[in-house]
This record gives sequence, structure tokens and C-alpha cells, in this order.
Amino acid sequence: MKYKIKALMKSDISKFYILGVGLLCLLLIGGYFSYAIFTVSTEKEEAISIVTGNITYILTVDGEEANTLSIPANTTKEFTVALTNTTNITARFNFYYIGSLPSSVTAGYIVEEGINIPPVETGTNLQPMGTSGSSNTYTIKVSNNSNSSVTITLGVGVGLDYNDLSLPSNGHLFEEDTGDPVSEVVLANVGDNGSTFNDGTDTFITGEDPNNYIWYSGKLWRAVSVNKAAKTTKLVTQWNISSITYSSGSTDFEGSYMEDWLNDTSVDGFLGNLRDYENFIVTDSVWDATMDATGLGSITRPNGTTTVTDAVGLLNMYEYQSSYHGTNYSNGYLNNGLSWWTLTPYSSSYVRGVGDVGSAYTNYPSYAYGVRPSINLKSSIKIVDGDGTVDNPYRLNGDNDTNLSGTLLSSRYSGEYIRFGSGENNLYRIVSHEAPGLTKITSTEPLKSSGSFMTSEFGSNTTYSSTNTLGTFLNNDYLNIGNGYLTNEDIAMIEDSTTWYIGTVGSGTSYKLAKYTDTNMSGYATSTDAKVGLLRMGELMAGQFDRNDNNTTYWTLTLYSPFGVRNVINYGTADSRNPSFANGVRPAMNLKSNVQITSGTGTESDPFVLTLGS
Repeated sequence: MKYKIKALMKSDISKFYILGVGLLCLLLIGGYFSYAIFTVSTEKEEAISIVTGNITYILTVDGEEANTLSIPANTTKEFTVALTNTTNITARFNFYYIGSLPSSVTAGYIVEEGINIPPVETGTNLQPMGTSGSSNTYTIKVSNNSNSSVTITLGVGVGLDYNDLSLPSNGHLFEEDTGDPVSEVVLANVGDNGSTFNDGTDTFITGEDPNNYIWYSGKLWRAVSVNKAAKTTKLVTQWNISSITYSSGSTDFEGSYMEDWLNDTSVDGFLGNLRDYENFIVTDSVWDATMDATGLGSITRPNGTTTVTDAVGLLNMYEYQSSYHGTNYSNGYLNNGLSWWTLTPYSSSYVRGVGDVGSAYTNYPSYAYGVRPSINLKSSIKIVDGDGTVDNPYRLNGDNDTNLSGTLLSSRYSGEYIRFGSGENNLYRIVSHEAPGLTKITSTEPLKSSGSFMTSEFGSNTTYSSTNTLGTFLNNDYLNIGNGYLTNEDIAMIEDSTTWYIGTVGSGTSYKLAKYTDTNMSGYATSTDAKVGLLRMGELMAGQFDRNDNNTTYWTLTLYSPFGVRNVINYGTADSRNPSFANGVRPAMNLKSNVQITSGTGTESDPFVLTLGS
């Protein structure tokens, strides 16, 4: 739960109390808001911990991070607060207590500066704090004057600008903070490497690397445009989530394999693995798939000749062109260094896409290229955290979980990162929950050895098993802790046996055939059992997640024919190779139902840390 702290008059603050002692007052000046916005975690029963997004803090008792302070009888104890300003905004701060303290506890004071901290105070002894990188540490003393030990809960609080503040009409100090609308924030904060372009219907974000990164449902997205009338925000994934055949031959989006894959609500589909999608996205979005053979730079807004209504779609070529308005397409932020389909037919024979250098290309829909799903966020969705940069993407209200310790991994979402494995191969991602209660994961990138991608032949034929060349490596050498891929703790979390489906997806055939005998999903394709396997063609996370010059081609389980095995190419397409070739390896496995999260938020910079529960 997040909260916004409301403004109070100086004369009114003494009327309000917060559970907790040893409170740090943070006071922001300037910016876009009439009052500062902070977030409050209420996870602990008697503690309030406030994170500003601008000043970070560490609370320490007896040299250890803690939020409680035990004070023996007739004793004075100390705790410290270390502050760091992480933004380029100058801040001010003050220390004070507010709340009903035990009668035996006297107000503390800052040791170094002799500043008293009365039970209730506002706006006194304001101290300036510099811009990014500035740090201060304060030692604060608290005394227990009774004849018995006292334990108090410590917290960190916020104070507000004391100039011209008024008490909220409802008399509440805190209200739930749902943030600010996505449509407003992403357009107002594009940064130095971005700008906007308004065509009268939509406002597009443009530039080389604007601050338009959004983390939602385990995936990194880019905000592309805001509809001026509806205030919806169009997103597209930063990376190719998978690679599939567009259709059997038709260039129409409607009725294609592509439309089916994007809007599949089963455990195998993209939409079915989006978090609470009915609450976040416009499920009846209109996607303009009008044919256009115009060259990049000259494409005009499509006229709606061909539209499709779906929850999930793709970008069309006009939207891609609009993203680099005023700059070269190779430098535009939507050029991710991979090849991917768009929504726009070039003719009755070809579908348009974007190449790995950012240029437009055309190809037969029977070929398999990368997929970057696109969605429209509802106008009601708000941003509650982040600054839109790749290292700190915007977080959405309702998808910004914290304090997940004890949560089962099986309750989390496709794409979220986990700390698994060791050395240079210690980052994995959730794929899906294909087997009830279990969590399928795969390595974030193909396995490395001494900084280089390792490769392996598939085997003597096209059928994967635990005893073919690649299967033997994955179910023996890879599981041997002496080889440095996994730890004993990792291996203990892996389900002993998983069913791996070995279907055939040839030219112009459906991704569903990688798992099922037909597109009605009436029966399963050939399967084998093993502890460790590979992803299928068209499976979630079976796409490239870095530019073509920073990844490698890797095997899937799926056959192209009796003589070739499907692989995901380094620039994002899917092809096939003879099994005697050597390709990269992305192991996949199911983790047990009792695997729990101990820390982390599931992002690349803060992956889940796991333990095996009882």
C-alpha cells in the first residue's frame, strides 16, 4: 500500500501522530508539485517506513540495520541515520519525533550538533542537503529513565514545506497515493534525449533514448504515444518476447497466427500471462492494419481502411516512423537492434517489419520473425515510482509490489527476474506456470563460459531427450556443481522430472504445433521427460533480449522438419539448422511448488532471491 502525505499548517501538525520514533524529516523544494509526494510502507505492524525516491536512508542500531531500539533501564542508547540524496534536486530535512512515546522515554538530540528533537515540532533547524551524491550521517540519542527495559519502534518520516500549507478538509494526515496518470507523466518527462510530436490525434514520444521506460507484468516496455482524446497510453515491449510465423500466407492481421498468439489467454499465450490485464489495458483497442507500401519518412497516418479490435496488437509502420520524428530511424529508440514484425501489410504477399539496423523490410508471412507486443494502458492507470530511465523505469499503481518475502514464486509473472545459478550465469527469468503449482524458468541469456557464449551440437538427430548430445549436457554436466553453473541450493529447487513437448513448426504453420497435435489444442505433440530442457519455438521468453551484437543464436526444442531444429537467431528471427551445428544453450526447468521469495522485486536490477520452503 502506498500513501501520499498531505500538507499541514504549522499550527496543526501537533494534532496528528504517527506510530514510530526517531523520525527523519525530509523537505523537498521546487519541482512540478504543490506539495511533495512520498511512499509509505505499512508492512510492519507498528512501523512506518517512508521512501522518498529522492533521499535514501539507512537506520542503524548497535551497528546493525534495524527498526527497533531496546533501551535497558536508566540507560541512554544511540541510533544513526545515514542520508543520501539520489537526485539532482536540492533537498532540505529536519529530525523530530511525533507520536505517543512511552512516558519513560525522553526526547533525543543529535549528538554532533546538539539539536534537540522535541516530541512534536515543525520547520525548525532546517538543514540543506546538496544534489546527487550528497551524504550525511547523524547519531541520535534516546534515554530511558524508568527502572525497566523499554523497546521502541523506530521509523523514518517526512515533513513538508511549512509555507502556506493547510489542513486537508477531511482531516486525514495520509491518503492512498495512486500517483499521477501515465499519459501526463510520460509526456512531461521525456528528458534530454527525447521530445514529442503531435499529429492531432496522438502525441508521440520521439528521440534516441527518451525517459519512457515502463516496467509492467515482468517486462520492460516503452511508452510510444498518448491518445489526445482518450488519454490512453500505447506501449510496446523493449525486446522481442518470442519469434513466430505471422500466418500461413495471408498478410491480414485478423485471423493470423500472430493475432492468436498475442491474444491467447491460455497458459501458453501472451495475454494470458499479463498481470490483471483487464484492470490495466484497454481490451477493445482498435488496431489500424491498413496496407501501406510507402517508404519510411513518407508514411502518412493510416486511414482506418482495415482495423482490428483486440486487447493486444503490434505497432504499425506509421507509429514506428513517428517515434524517430526529426532524427534518423537507426537512432530512434524503437530500433532495438533486432528484427520484428509490424501490423502493416506491404501487399497481398508481404508483411512489413523493422530490421536489426532500424530500416523497414518486407517478408513473407510464412517466415518467423520477432514479436514485440503492444498494448494500450487505460487512462486511469497511474505511475507511482521510477523516473522513466532504463535503470529506474516507471512503476504502475497495482504492479509495484514490495516486501514479497515468503511469497511463493508460483504466484509471480512471466518475465520477472530471479537470482539463480552462479558466476556469470546467475540470472534467470520466469517463463510461465505451465505445470500447475510449478514455475518454469530459463536463463536470461544463453550460457557463458569465461565471458563468451558456449555452444553445443543438438545431437545426432532432431529429437531432444535426456540422452542426446544437448540433453546429456543439460542433465549431467550442467547439474554438476563442480562445473560452476548451479549451486546445491539451486539444484534442490528444480523439479526432478518435467514433460517437454517436441512438436514440429514448419514454414507457414502455427506456433501451437510446437506443443499440440493441431491448432485446436486437442492433444499434445510427442514428449519426453527430463529434469532440464529447452524452450519451444513461440514460447514466452523464446525471443532475444539484447541487441544482435550482444547475444547469440540458440537452440529450441522444436523441429522444423525431420532434418532441422528451430533456433532463435541472434537478430531475433527463428530459423532452423541441422542438429550437427553448434548453437547457444538456454536451459529451462521447472522449480518446485514450495520455492519462495526471500527478497527482491523481480526486476533485472533487483531480481528475486529464492529459498526452498518447507
